[in-house]
Amino acid sequence: MYQINLMTDVLSFLKTRRSRPAKVLTGPVPDKLALEELLIIAARTPDHGKLEPWRFIVLEKAALRRLAILARSLAEAVGPEVVNADKSSGQYETGTLAVVVVESPKECHKFPDIEQTYSAGAVCLSLLNAALASGWGANWLSGWASHQHKFCSEGLGLEPHERVAGIIHIGTGPEEMPDRPRPNVSALTKWVDL
Repeated sequence: MYQINLMTDVLSFLKTRRSRPAKVLTGPVPDKLALEELLIIAARTPDHGKLEPWRFIVLEKAALRRLAILARSLAEAVGPEVVNADKSSGQYETGTLAVVVVESPKECHKFPDIEQTYSAGAVCLSLLNAALASGWGANWLSGWASHQHKFCSEGLGLEPHERVAGIIHIGTGPEEMPDRPRPNVSALTKWVDL
């Protein structure tokens, strides 16, 4: 009976889960032990070939502020017709704790490369949901800067073959958030019987 109730609770959470915008997250944030538990949960994700084609970079407040300066500098260099500098640097200027999920593909001829990309995306969603289910506010962002070579190499220390799959901001957020419009699943679903 406990197992059935637990699964009902999990399904209820998944039906009603709602991210908290990064800009409203504040302290406190998970301590190292609590964050490591969330990362362990996130790593239990589909991973064809057990390649572990992802890794984590934990960004604390000082690192986020350093990245804010770099993001703003890169945005200002290309100009407002390409990207808004305030928006590009905002998540780093106001953030308190974030985890960068880095897609770090491994050489493998048995599985298509896209499977490794999917696995990295699954880690992002697992980490987001683990944080939310643990009572934290969380938001999955990437943003313009995270797709710029200089930001990734100089700011995050990524290798040339790596890229940012997502940045999961975690902190304390409002308990309740208004829901947003959700997809019409019936309109997006095709049933095939043979």
